[in-house]
Amino acid sequence: MSQPEQDRAQGSEPDRIQPLPTEGLDKYLLHGPRQIRQLLQSLSDAHALVSVHLTPGRESFLSAIVSLADDESAVYLDACIDEGTNRRATQAGKLLCVTQLERIRIQFSLEAAALATLDGRTALRAPLPAQMLRLQRRESYRLHVPLSHEARCALPRPDGGPRLPVRIIDIGAGGIAFHLAPDALHVELGMELAGCLLTLPDVEPMVVALEVRNITTQPSRSGSDNLRVGCRFAALPRGADTAIQRYILRTERELNARERGGL
Repeated sequence: MSQPEQDRAQGSEPDRIQPLPTEGLDKYLLHGPRQIRQLLQSLSDAHALVSVHLTPGRESFLSAIVSLADDESAVYLDACIDEGTNRRATQAGKLLCVTQLERIRIQFSLEAAALATLDGRTALRAPLPAQMLRLQRRESYRLHVPLSHEARCALPRPDGGPRLPVRIIDIGAGGIAFHLAPDALHVELGMELAGCLLTLPDVEPMVVALEVRNITTQPSRSGSDNLRVGCRFAALPRGADTAIQRYILRTERELNARERGGL
């Protein structure tokens, strides 16, 4: 049994990663065949788990890249343990694959997948993708939250009282930043804030854990000083990563449309 198969059998795999729309992310697309082969090989060497989504439809399964073909014209994926899913995968219009490597999101599509035998086991074989999305988390997802958006986070109090609401000023796939009055709540570098309630427009509120990574003092318009507190997400519930990314991409598209006079 391969390492990815052991991970799935032991139930240690991460939540399946949902695909993202690629509009506006052209600069993160790899098109060169050599780059694509190298990235696929890196995913194979790392035994990275891959969420495979059958399109059209909502069916998905966890897999891993086994290897590249000897002539490097195709890639082999672990087949699903369910034969029906494998059959539908070969009939799908395409397979949308999403994974991570060193905390970098990677997404690509495979077409014309077919069942094959590799080293005595069943695999899915498909031609190399024409392009791959390689998305650096911080540089692609930082967003200055518009004042018109009700993007807030409610922080837990040490005494167990009602959470303290703060306005989010900056959000990314890896964390958030917010303003905090110096005497409102004690925070320090490295502190973990568990049980924070994150609320974004058109997104169901979610409970997250934050780790304080930086604190700076900034003057406010009233003349008093505020703290700018930057935090990373120490823990997210299932599906939160995708929901946050979709909010950011949707907001970026809205802001770009306004700049072009489209809204």
